[in-house]
Amino acid sequence: MAQRLPGLNPVKTLTTDRRRTPDTRLPQKAVPFSKARPKSRNFSSLRLSAMASQSQDQKKHSPLDALINGSRKDEVSEAIRSSMSNCLSETNLHLTVPGLKSKTRGKVRDIYDGGDYLVLVTTDRQSAFDRILASIPFKGQVLNETSLWWFDKTKHITSNAVVASPDKNVTIAKKCSVFPVEFVVRGFVTGSTDTSLWTVYRKGIRNYCGNALPDGLLKNQRLPANILTPTTKAADHDVPVTPKEIVEGGLMTQDDYDEVSTKALKLFEYGQRVASEHGLILVDTKYEFGKAEDGSILLIDEVHTPDSSRYWIAQSYDGRFQNGLEPENVDKEFLRLWFKDHCNPYEDEVLPEAPEELVAELAWRYIFLYETITNSTFEMPLTKEPVHDRISRNVASALSSL
Repeated sequence: MAQRLPGLNPVKTLTTDRRRTPDTRLPQKAVPFSKARPKSRNFSSLRLSAMASQSQDQKKHSPLDALINGSRKDEVSEAIRSSMSNCLSETNLHLTVPGLKSKTRGKVRDIYDGGDYLVLVTTDRQSAFDRILASIPFKGQVLNETSLWWFDKTKHITSNAVVASPDKNVTIAKKCSVFPVEFVVRGFVTGSTDTSLWTVYRKGIRNYCGNALPDGLLKNQRLPANILTPTTKAADHDVPVTPKEIVEGGLMTQDDYDEVSTKALKLFEYGQRVASEHGLILVDTKYEFGKAEDGSILLIDEVHTPDSSRYWIAQSYDGRFQNGLEPENVDKEFLRLWFKDHCNPYEDEVLPEAPEELVAELAWRYIFLYETITNSTFEMPLTKEPVHDRISRNVASALSSL
């Protein structure tokens, strides 16, 4: 593998401007540290509260108001509650679909070898802290359809591996050699996992994955510039790595790393712009890439889903940040925090069962995000047919015609 050229990827030094307040529009300016004093967090309520100073007219068509209440939430919540017992937690298509050779079980996706193609089934499993926490109704469908939308919208930035989608939970993809690196892109100092930027920053680390971070940053503050914090797998957890370690360790060539890192940052910038147009903030995300037989680099796995990404409500971010409150989020962070408050999710052998109201809330947030970003209505299955039976039928039909 090629060796990294000295100086080609110098350590980035981020600077802050303490004189300006944050702005949710792009580009973001830094907050004055003297005015932003963190206060204690309150996670006692699942419902999000709008800023008191907002007028009723402002809230009428806002993403925050739509997330909190309304007839659509009532409609979707009823369907979610009635589907709790029909989640897709496990698949065994290799036993029911002719031509599928083997199964690889990921955290969320079950991947089947279909000969010339891979069949990726997105389940309803909810993962965090490198383990499964729960099953979320409709989650697999939301993630699959959200990714397909973004795959289509980002073709101007990079090619992808998508071939077809024969089912709401399924993507058939080209085979490729997957790079053993996840490209995590961050725009804010936040997070609660061991590899999150806020966790390591709070410990005093100021050089992370090749990025030099300034002193004085607060939790949930926007970074002066978006940064890459790649990770690779070690046993059962993610390990942060620098660009130099990636190349010198033979994980990628210098040319491949340069191309992928450029694409990752462009994808994130585009995602932030789209999110901003819909009243949301794309806080951070992760991308995976592979190389096809012809040598081209392909975007794979998922794109800008609420599982791989963190989203906040833009209209309330400034006020809540200034008051030391957690941002109103549209992702799984509140579920992570619930588990951290009730157990040690990294070390406890048995985890507590997530309350049904948390599971239902997360399912709604995932659907809300899909509808907000895509400007389309999420179509829930009309029948009570077991999800696995439906998927088996649709995949078998698709493979026979490829």
